[in-house]
Amino acid sequence: MTEEITFTVANYVGEIMLNRPQKHNAMTPKMAAELQAICMAVDRDETVRVVMLKGAGERAFCSGSDLNSLAEYPSAWAFRNRVIYESAIRNIKKPVIAALKGWVLGGGAEMAMAADIRVAGRSMKLGFPEVTRGWVGGGGASQMLPRIVGYGQAMRLLLTGEPIDGEEAYRLGLVEYLVDDAELEGNARALCARIAGYSPVASQSVKAATRMALSSTLDAGLRYENEMNTLCFSAGDHLEGINAFREGRVAEFKR
Repeated sequence: MTEEITFTVANYVGEIMLNRPQKHNAMTPKMAAELQAICMAVDRDETVRVVMLKGAGERAFCSGSDLNSLAEYPSAWAFRNRVIYESAIRNIKKPVIAALKGWVLGGGAEMAMAADIRVAGRSMKLGFPEVTRGWVGGGGASQMLPRIVGYGQAMRLLLTGEPIDGEEAYRLGLVEYLVDDAELEGNARALCARIAGYSPVASQSVKAATRMALSSTLDAGLRYENEMNTLCFSAGDHLEGINAFREGRVAEFKR
């Protein structure tokens, strides 16, 4: 493991940091492989209930794939079989909170969309410049953007490649919280801590049921939601929630 991707855990919150600030945290294939390994381990780690994703330094969350490394693939087939680091984030079963500041471009923006909640600093500049380089994003932009901001706005962002600022991203619903840069990590950590205090079975079930809504019919989604609710009851955490309500205290989920 290198120092370009770091992972720490405290109080049920796992913190993944992209740590290549001198290159705007641009992702290399080696970093992608390390990130994928961390993301897979996170789901097996019972000390982690929520994941916070951030970039090191003040200038960027992530500027996407390192362009020099993209030129090093020996063939299109080798590129096809690369580690898709955005999907590594998307496949985490636990809630993921992205803390965004500075440049959030290309694959970096796709990683942000792979998270469940996005907290942005006012310095954020988010964009999808792939079309200006001669390709289309391969980490989910064309699929997630229309679902988040609608077809027309998605096409504007994808076809122009022009970045938008934090205020516009918030107006479009592309980020859920917009805060001053100095308050970004504090706000993101507070949100992580709040969610980490809930039942991990319930929070993961919420994520699973809501993600199902993106790819299913209403009828199938409703059936799946009920199965997730049944799973929560079978785990038994609901009893702590009920007892806490009766006793007028905050629920403490020990699982």
